[in-house]
Amino acid sequence: MNPPDGGVPADAVRLTFDGEADAAYVALGPDPGAGGVTRTVPVDLGGELGIDVALDVDANGRLVGVEVLGASRLLAPEVLAAAHRLDD
Repeated sequence: MNPPDGGVPADAVRLTFDGEADAAYVALGPDPGAGGVTRTVPVDLGGELGIDVALDVDANGRLVGVEVLGASRLLAPEVLAAAHRLDD
């Protein structure tokens, strides 16, 4: 459901972070559930900063999530602090 002001629904973008794995996941849109991600596309950053990024797409080719390994080097600390922690 869209908010009345035309903004982005609160659950449209969700960020999780696992500090032990140093991995963040940005989920876009409703949870695709099991089988919702049909392809994961690695993004080549040329080995910069020890960061790996992968894009998850659904059967319609829509981007449903972004996985970031080495997240503490790429994302600002305040962003990670606001993420839902998976390692608590």
